Amino acid sequence: MSVPISRGVVRVVGAIAVAAGLSASPAARSAADLEQAYAILHASRFVDLTHEFGPDSPHWKGFAPETVTTLFTITKDGFHAENFSHPGQWGTHVDPPAHFHDGLKTVDQIDPKEFVLRLVVLDIHDSAATNPDYVVTMHDVRGWEARHGAIPAGAFVALRTDWSRRWPDDAAMQNADGKGVLHYPGWSREVLQYLYEQRKITASGHETTDTDPGSAVSKDDYSLESYVLGTNHFQIELLANLDKVPEAGALVLVTFPKPKNGSGFPARVIALVSPRP
Repeated sequence: MSVPISRGVVRVVGAIAVAAGLSASPAARSAADLEQAYAILHASRFVDLTHEFGPDSPHWKGFAPETVTTLFTITKDGFHAENFSHPGQWGTHVDPPAHFHDGLKTVDQIDPKEFVLRLVVLDIHDSAATNPDYVVTMHDVRGWEARHGAIPAGAFVALRTDWSRRWPDDAAMQNADGKGVLHYPGWSREVLQYLYEQRKITASGHETTDTDPGSAVSKDDYSLESYVLGTNHFQIELLANLDKVPEAGALVLVTFPKPKNGSGFPARVIALVSPRP
């Protein structure tokens, strides 16, 4: 098996240092640590938690559909370029605190250290399957902690409902009844307050179009989303494939562009799962 040059250099430097009776330099030790981290991460199973999006993607009721315009073509111009026009909250996306609260963090102000986090998955998909209006409870959280220990500070907590399996059918995602009332699962204030105020998590996410359950959104009640963003933490909406990651033990990589003073933007979210069962 070939050895990356950087790893080989680190080993040579270390061997020379040992031969000379010296310890490896701090720079060499740092490089070795990063090489080990790289090897471990790339041995992981990568699970994309992101939906593809397009003009017909499910979205919040107040937004117009995305438009995509071809500006240049390879045949005519020698290269292909398109213009995409859509709200910041489109597809799998980040909501920064400034989405609801003036003066709090915008997309470009989110610390890059918050892009790599421990992943906690609260699984309520069985309850949501029998009751689409189900909201996560402290019983669900206590069950997770009984199995895995306390939810770690700084974690990204994702709510698994399997609602993402309805994508890209907007009507199925919204699940409106004959009176126009929406029926889809969501968070509860009790759980969110516990996670952000007691467990000190960094961010949260879900598979539905909103933090609040559909019954609340039907009344234009977005108080839970306002609460999350009011803590000056970000959230990710419209996650996918949470059924393919474990409840505990994975990492999540959250990425998105850096629009100046941005109030939201499509995101790419990847889970890193140990290859060992």
